Amino acid sequence: MADATGSPMRHWLLTTTTYGTWLPGDPRGSVTSVRERRVSEPITTSRREHDEVGTLWEESLPGLFASAVASLKCEPVFLAKAHADLLLSQFRETAAHRGWQLLAVAIMATHFHIVVRVEGDPGPGRVLGDLKSYGSRKLSSAFGKPESGTWWTAEGSKRKLPDERAVRDGVYYVLHKQPNPLVTWPSNKGEPVT
Repeated sequence: MADATGSPMRHWLLTTTTYGTWLPGDPRGSVTSVRERRVSEPITTSRREHDEVGTLWEESLPGLFASAVASLKCEPVFLAKAHADLLLSQFRETAAHRGWQLLAVAIMATHFHIVVRVEGDPGPGRVLGDLKSYGSRKLSSAFGKPESGTWWTAEGSKRKLPDERAVRDGVYYVLHKQPNPLVTWPSNKGEPVT
C-alpha cells in the first residue's frame, strides 16, 4: 500500500511477551527456530523459523521447555493495570515521535499486540524494538527494573499486513479477541478502552 504521494506504507501486527511467560517448547506451542531433520539425511544444524505468515508454530517440546525454564534468571514478569496504562501512553508517544500511526493496541498481563502503520520501509524489528525499548525505560523509571533485567522476551512476532482486509482483520483481532486485556486502544476514539 502507498499513501496519496506514492510513498510506501507498511502495516504490521507486532507482538511480544513479557519475560519468562511464553518459553521455547511451551506446552501451548511456541514460535521458535528448531533444527530441521529430513528422514533421508543426517541431523543438520540448519534451523527453521516459525514466525512468518502462513507458518505453523512448534508443538510442545518438553526437553526444550525444561531447558528454557531452568535458564530463567528469576520468576516471570507479569504486567498490572498500572503498567499497561503507562505502556500505552509511552507507545502513543513513541509512535507520534517516529511518525507512525497506531491503529490498535491491546496490553495483557503477559504480552501485547499492536497494529501500526509506518511510512517508508523501516524494518519491523526496529519498530518493535523501539516500542519495547522506550516502554522498558518508562516502566523501569516508574516501577524499578525487574529482577530479570528486562521486561520482555528477546524477540517478538512481526507479521506484515499486506492489504486493507488484513489490516481490518488485524485490528479486529487486537481489539476484540484478546483474553482479559488490561487496556485496549482504538485510534479512532483517542482514549483507552478498559
